Amino acid sequence: MTTRNGRTVRDLRRENRTAVLQRLYFDGPMSRFSLGPATGLSSGSVSNVVAELLAEGLVEEAGSVDSAGGRPRILVRVTPASGFMIGVDVGETRVRIELFDLTLTELARAERPLAVDSPHPHDRYEVGVIVEHVREGIAELLRAADVPAERLLGVGIGVPGIVARTDEDGAVVHGQTTGWDAVPLERLLREAVDLPESVPYWIDNGAKTLGQAEMWFGAGRGARSAVVVLFGSGVGACVVTDPMGPGRALEWGHLTVSVRGRRCRCGSHGCLEAYAGAEALLDRWREAGGQPPAGADEETALTAMLAAAYPADADRAPDATALAVLEETAEYLGAGFGDLINLFQPERILVGGWAGLQLGDRFLETVKGYTARYALAYPAARVDIGMGTLGPDAVTVGAAILPLADFFARGGRRAEPEVAEERPAWTSTVRERTAR
Repeated sequence: MTTRNGRTVRDLRRENRTAVLQRLYFDGPMSRFSLGPATGLSSGSVSNVVAELLAEGLVEEAGSVDSAGGRPRILVRVTPASGFMIGVDVGETRVRIELFDLTLTELARAERPLAVDSPHPHDRYEVGVIVEHVREGIAELLRAADVPAERLLGVGIGVPGIVARTDEDGAVVHGQTTGWDAVPLERLLREAVDLPESVPYWIDNGAKTLGQAEMWFGAGRGARSAVVVLFGSGVGACVVTDPMGPGRALEWGHLTVSVRGRRCRCGSHGCLEAYAGAEALLDRWREAGGQPPAGADEETALTAMLAAAYPADADRAPDATALAVLEETAEYLGAGFGDLINLFQPERILVGGWAGLQLGDRFLETVKGYTARYALAYPAARVDIGMGTLGPDAVTVGAAILPLADFFARGGRRAEPEVAEERPAWTSTVRERTAR
């Protein structure tokens, strides 16, 4: 049966289930009585949907509250163990894999470091090594948490680079800075990882998954628009114009800030990443006479640089070379922030990524000063610039949100194997989740 606006009864039922599930997810536990006005559904529709979800085990009773003169109202909430997601962060220094229940509570994690002493930077991203790390990590998590693979709603993966899709291979990654030239990552994972064919893979840019996590659960909550910046070995960004939408990845790090400038690891010259990424920052410190710890990975070397520039001992003089390089880096980032403000006029700019978290608020204050110089005054006065709040797990959380959002959009039903590659639009009825 088709309604006047073209939607079928099945569509309406799915939308009703989605509305109830999402409201319970972000604001639950709630009573059936409260769900009516919160979702805009009739009391009869709410009762029918809740009865279905209870029968399927997707929601459960969670106590009761007193009512005005009547019987106590039973509260219901999303059942944490009714589904599981895996989030993967293919980062610059390690591959991090985490298993979550339906409420995004972490159940287990595994980390696999990437080689930092390879003669060529691309060697650490050797595709076979990455695939093997993911394969081993997923198997380890499912064993540790005793979760059957059939219970997974999907595997979300954040990667560096541009992600496209083909009918034959699914998600294909174009990572110029990592040496990935049209890598059919989804196909390779399906061939290597021991998961049922029905478990979908959701592969997207890591800055985009970071942005989704911060908008759903972090410093982006409540903002109408934001740009979330991932600052690691390189730099990337995600622009979000719908608070609960998927956002759009930007290759911000390859914006030209100096014509015929420093060579970038993408092969071009003068990119922002060639000055502001952690890898370039450490190279410039070394070139200026700084001495990063021999054989250290980037995270350890950046820690040493910050300790030299901002010594904990008040009696110790700061390292002038480290300070100068950081000041120059702050100016380049300020110019980059100014471009983001002039282009998108966001309500907020949020900084995440392992290097961004290390540099922290003190460095960010310097960046803000330069941003004001390079951005147009009117939009610059209306943007808040701050740190993300989800820490180093933000990319994996955002990756796990990918299958979760699809699950909600389908009304709490799993994708069928033959349509698992379809990506339905995120429903606009998602509301902010109450802070934990």
